[in-house]
Amino acid sequence: MAARLTDLSRAPVAFGRRAVPQLFAELQQPSAGGRLRALRSLCDLLQDPEPLQQTVRGGFLEQLKVLFQDEDPSVRTKTCELLHRLAAHSLGRQSLLSSSLLPPLSQLLDDSSASCRRNVHRVLNRLTLLTAGAEALLTLVPKLMLKLRQEEEEEEEVQVLLLSTLSSCSRLDALPALASDGVSLLGHKLSHRSPDIRREAAAALMALSVCEDGKRRVCEEAVLPVVVDLLQDEDVEVQTNAAGVIMFTAIITTGKQQCLQLNVVPVLLALVSRDEEEEEQRQRRKALVLYSLRALTALAEAPDGRRLLQEQLPLLVRRSEATEEDQDIRRAAQTAVRVVTWTP
Repeated sequence: MAARLTDLSRAPVAFGRRAVPQLFAELQQPSAGGRLRALRSLCDLLQDPEPLQQTVRGGFLEQLKVLFQDEDPSVRTKTCELLHRLAAHSLGRQSLLSSSLLPPLSQLLDDSSASCRRNVHRVLNRLTLLTAGAEALLTLVPKLMLKLRQEEEEEEEVQVLLLSTLSSCSRLDALPALASDGVSLLGHKLSHRSPDIRREAAAALMALSVCEDGKRRVCEEAVLPVVVDLLQDEDVEVQTNAAGVIMFTAIITTGKQQCLQLNVVPVLLALVSRDEEEEEQRQRRKALVLYSLRALTALAEAPDGRRLLQEQLPLLVRRSEATEEDQDIRRAAQTAVRVVTWTP
């Protein structure tokens, strides 16, 4: 307590259950410095579950709405940081979603302060940890896609958060992003120098490629060549998401044809054939191997793909029969073998 009292950047904190009401009352003082000190103390206080529950259940959240329009950018930024602290907890996320704060919060995506915008993206991204949060943000997808188009020079963290939020929303419903030229915009991000941005862009593109329209757009927008290149990325998660895009896109005839023209079969087979000695590495690569096997299975439905894979059948058989193999991978390999060896 003594340390808090001597920290002039923070407001003194009352004892026990009086602390939360006291600090929220201080948010109404005319001095921007006073409001900022109260916000800093609240951010510290809400790291503990009891004050957080008191804030949520005491109806204090709605008092933050006026701070979104504060003239001081530091106050707006710290208010969003406070919401980010709240959104770290399931109760806080649920309370934010049931409040009236989301519409005015989303307006701060255009705030003049880069720090404020970053904190808004952090809050929105945490809300998508709940299915209800992703659903609530679906109406924001067109605006988020517009921000993705505009924010080429935005800092890397913001772009990663934005792509991650779009990915979560698109897994729930891909149509809003598809209607906003999502495949083309995401395809542009696949070649970014940052592996984090490549990873999140490929994850969002995979979400879009689940539905029929998304598969067709992936083929029409000519992003598959870049996706195939990502199968050899240095980052395993980038590879995994790229394999997921191919897995879904190869379901349709045009997707099969384009993947075969890009000679993707040897690359996928190389990913499937790699043996990992460490259990941790096997677990990290499990999704990559699964997606690759399922992509090969889809490609085997085309005559050219089946001919190519019949030459590599021993590899698939080995994966399907190995007793030490992961059960999910073994089943996926068995399915691939059945499709490759199918005769009319």
